[in-house]
Amino acid sequence: MNTAAIAAPNRRSFRDVWLISAGHGLTHWYTATFYLLLPLIGKELGLSYTEIGLIMTVQHLAGAISNLPGGMLVDTVGKKGYLMATSLFWVGFPYALMSLTHNFWMLLVCVALVGIGNNLWHPAAIPTLAYSYPARKGLVLSFHGMGGNLGEALAPVVVGALLVWFSWRTVVVINVVPGFVMAIMILVMLGALTMGRKREDSAINAAGGSWNGKKYLRDFASLLRNKGLMLVSCSSAFRTMTQVGLLTFLPVYLAYELGYSPLVAGICLTVLQVAGFIAAPIAGHLSDKVGRKRVVISSMLLTGVMIVGMALAGKSAVFVLFIALVGFFLYAMRPVLQAWAVETTPTHLAGTGVGLQFGIQAIGASIAPAIFGMIADAYDIYTGFFFLAGTIIFANVLIFFMPNTADGQKVAPAITG
Repeated sequence: MNTAAIAAPNRRSFRDVWLISAGHGLTHWYTATFYLLLPLIGKELGLSYTEIGLIMTVQHLAGAISNLPGGMLVDTVGKKGYLMATSLFWVGFPYALMSLTHNFWMLLVCVALVGIGNNLWHPAAIPTLAYSYPARKGLVLSFHGMGGNLGEALAPVVVGALLVWFSWRTVVVINVVPGFVMAIMILVMLGALTMGRKREDSAINAAGGSWNGKKYLRDFASLLRNKGLMLVSCSSAFRTMTQVGLLTFLPVYLAYELGYSPLVAGICLTVLQVAGFIAAPIAGHLSDKVGRKRVVISSMLLTGVMIVGMALAGKSAVFVLFIALVGFFLYAMRPVLQAWAVETTPTHLAGTGVGLQFGIQAIGASIAPAIFGMIADAYDIYTGFFFLAGTIIFANVLIFFMPNTADGQKVAPAITG
């Protein structure tokens, strides 16, 4: 075997790691922007906690429905550079349409479009990165996760500052520009458009395999029977319930209960994401060395403890410290779970496996905001935070049943061609 031939693509593809991670940051930039705008939109339209939760439920439900077709598209068509660029444009443009909405139902249509576009990204990006570095999946995917954290960290501060001078309707229009620019960069630098010629040695935009519907359905059914993949995916879903519930209602809590301005609320969200940014490579590297299960179990347990502490801290200054600690442990496990899912999935179904994981996650994400909103309306918002602590604890329980053979120690073969 020619080891130099294998090493060369990995050296070249590391540039793609940074570019794809930056693109991932933009997909999360838009999500973080909307979380910060939700309290303003809720006040303008006179929405209850339940209705605010329903907005995010619709967005993530649309994502759940679109994830599986997205994974199938990646595995059968390929052209991952095109798909990632399409996702970036698709996730940004509906936010501009929100500037024209003046009622709750039109807003739901816009967020549904966002959910579809946002969930096209992961089935294309994650397998591309994971199989470029088969022995370092946790670390490489943590860079991808750091891109998401960076986008979510910068967006609240930038958008919070813009809201000092502009209305939220103007801000969502301005916000289309970075996604459009990054989509062009993805197309150019990943080889879809390079002055009229393609990078022939790149697997990023390679065509997918020949389509055999009956065989594909059999393979997909085997994924549903894959105990390791389904346990990781279901655990990821409960972790995502915690994350989405927190991101949806933390800004609302800061604005409604503490009276914080959008800029100060944005800084608090940035603290959450900066902590996650720091945690991701640490957790990814450790999971490559000591195994996925140890890192995930400890991170989930500590996340639950920190959320309880955050709720008990209430309006004290310690509240912001708990926000940082929640962000650190909550985001530490995200790339580890993604790497774990890729390892339990056959190589030729990598896109579908990621689509299945994110589809199940999106179902969890769609449930959490609605339940939190109903709990907050029926009791108070603090009780909603205790509910989120319960979801991360249950996610941890599922991890105890993961087969030891799927503990992140086995390395899947790299994709060739």
